[in-house]
Amino acid sequence: MLTTDTAVGADPPGDGPLPSAAGAGPPASRHRVARVVGAVGRLMMTTGVVILLLVAYQIWGTNLHTDREQGELADEFAGAAAGAQAEATTTEPPATTDAPATTEGGPVATTPPQVAPTIAPPGVGEVIGSFRIPAIGRDSPYYTVEGTGTDQLKRGAAHYPGTPLPGQAGNAAVAGHRTTYGAPLHDVDDLVPGDEIIFETLQGEFTYAVREVKIVEPEDVSVIQPQNPTPEKPEGEDLLTLTACHPKFSAAQRIIVVAELVGDPVPKLDGQDEAAAEVQELIGEDAGGGSTIDAFATEPALTFPGAWWGLVAMLVWGLTRVGAVLLRRTKVPWIASYVVGLPATLVVLYLFFESFSYEGFARTVGLSI
Repeated sequence: MLTTDTAVGADPPGDGPLPSAAGAGPPASRHRVARVVGAVGRLMMTTGVVILLLVAYQIWGTNLHTDREQGELADEFAGAAAGAQAEATTTEPPATTDAPATTEGGPVATTPPQVAPTIAPPGVGEVIGSFRIPAIGRDSPYYTVEGTGTDQLKRGAAHYPGTPLPGQAGNAAVAGHRTTYGAPLHDVDDLVPGDEIIFETLQGEFTYAVREVKIVEPEDVSVIQPQNPTPEKPEGEDLLTLTACHPKFSAAQRIIVVAELVGDPVPKLDGQDEAAAEVQELIGEDAGGGSTIDAFATEPALTFPGAWWGLVAMLVWGLTRVGAVLLRRTKVPWIASYVVGLPATLVVLYLFFESFSYEGFARTVGLSI
């Protein structure tokens, strides 16, 4: 039987061309796009978690840090007070039958014992005393250290070394946080004239009456300098000045609380000026009292070498992810990589957070809430 060339050359039934690989599923380019999108998504999620952890640390973690430091400062002050009581000699004020003097509508004016200046002046980071502000709920003592560097402000409130100690003649100045690290001055904007600030040092307990609350620029260092000095009294009025960032969650301005001493001041300690000069040299002029009120006006958002912990955290987390992928090819559960890597990453992140300054970040981005 004759057949045509066409019939001979025809493909047998069912032997047509195979479907192309492209028709079997999505193109390879789609797989690459999906992988990239997935990687970006995971990166964004990880970044979001880190930001949430940083916010949690700033709000709660720093308070825990300062609470621990405050406990240590309380013990240090108790020990120093016991030593001062054993060594210092006191002279009681002359006895009088008159009723205690009072300021009109204000607190009772008390004259503390005149303590002989045998107490050693404070060094950088050492406790100088504590204060209470009942009007805003600060009923328990909040301890203050010498020096206004960032390390000192993490322990509690901080005394400007170039100013008198609280209770002494002149303008004693103290700085503190409003939103982090215990926030000792959180609600000072609620103070009104006449409210009491009670400050206890190794020289006694002193009461100050609030005179005014005002807002100034960070460069207005005049607020921590002698106020209204005269030839007869070059140290000026006997005041307590509290400084803090303003508004809350911002470092754009400074809130200043000015309070006047009720009663007579006590003398300076032997060697106090020399010790204050050493403290100022150690913390630097940028820590306050130079061209700005405090260090927050110039402090960067991140400080080195602590900021390098951020890169270490990224490396540890990256190794954790790689380890999980590799373990999927073995009989070891892949979750084991996270059991080891996650705690290590959190520890390193904590060290990184310690080098982060919220005030510096807020100033850098112009944050004001």
